Amino acid sequence: MDKPMQTETVTIAPFEAHHLDGALALSRAAGWAHRREDWKMIWSISEGRVALAGDRVVGTALMTPFSSTCSAINMIIVDESQRGQGLGRQLTTAVIELAGDRECRLTATSDGLPLYEKLGFVATHEILRHQGVVGRVDTPENVGWIAPDDALSAIKALDRTAFGADRGPLHDALAKEGPFAVVRNGDNIVAFAATRPFGIGEVVGPVVAENAEQARDLIAFILSSKEGRFVRIDIPEQSGLSSLLEGWGLPHDGGVVAMARGATGVPQTPEVRTFVLASQALG
Repeated sequence: MDKPMQTETVTIAPFEAHHLDGALALSRAAGWAHRREDWKMIWSISEGRVALAGDRVVGTALMTPFSSTCSAINMIIVDESQRGQGLGRQLTTAVIELAGDRECRLTATSDGLPLYEKLGFVATHEILRHQGVVGRVDTPENVGWIAPDDALSAIKALDRTAFGADRGPLHDALAKEGPFAVVRNGDNIVAFAATRPFGIGEVVGPVVAENAEQARDLIAFILSSKEGRFVRIDIPEQSGLSSLLEGWGLPHDGGVVAMARGATGVPQTPEVRTFVLASQALG
């Protein structure tokens, strides 16, 4: 008589620094572009849970808090050998609990959409991924680089208005990763964009601006110094930037659905808005 199959016992534990290598292995197996440095940046401003089979990381999920009002649920991966057993739901539920009373935002693939809908998330809009090798882009004259120490408070204030929550720790982390470009009106910073290394190349975002023309100029300014390099940009579908990005060598290459859980209040029309995300994970 055949012996019954032995299944590994999987436990859920806090996501600690020594789990980063296991998380990186998971994301590589799933075809994600993230480097260890990319994982570490997000983990450094987040709380999380890992699923462990012995000492092996077989699942991850993070909750990135934005003050006491909002959070991003992200980096949810389950090892292929563990799928179909409810582990993704268990990890997602665990980090939703970490969020407490905060609104939760995430981005979902078509595979993940049914689970998140069951957990109370509602689709809000599409996120489009544009990436490729940058072509020739002319440099606008109304944009310049700025030292983060001189501008971080203004950048944080603009982002808070556009995003609807305080993401100060995120911008502190971004300032360590790469420079900021800004548009000024007199002495005042009225729009900004960040760029940093990511995956096999670089990423641009977030881009926060008063209008599409400022957003276009910020992106063009950054891309003008990256001809021949691989760059990724994630945009809300309503940004209206797709045709521009395609013309600069960054074709549309898939995307995800933005979702929210526990959102409160009436949608506002702020003076500035987000034209490019920091990342799919962070909004």
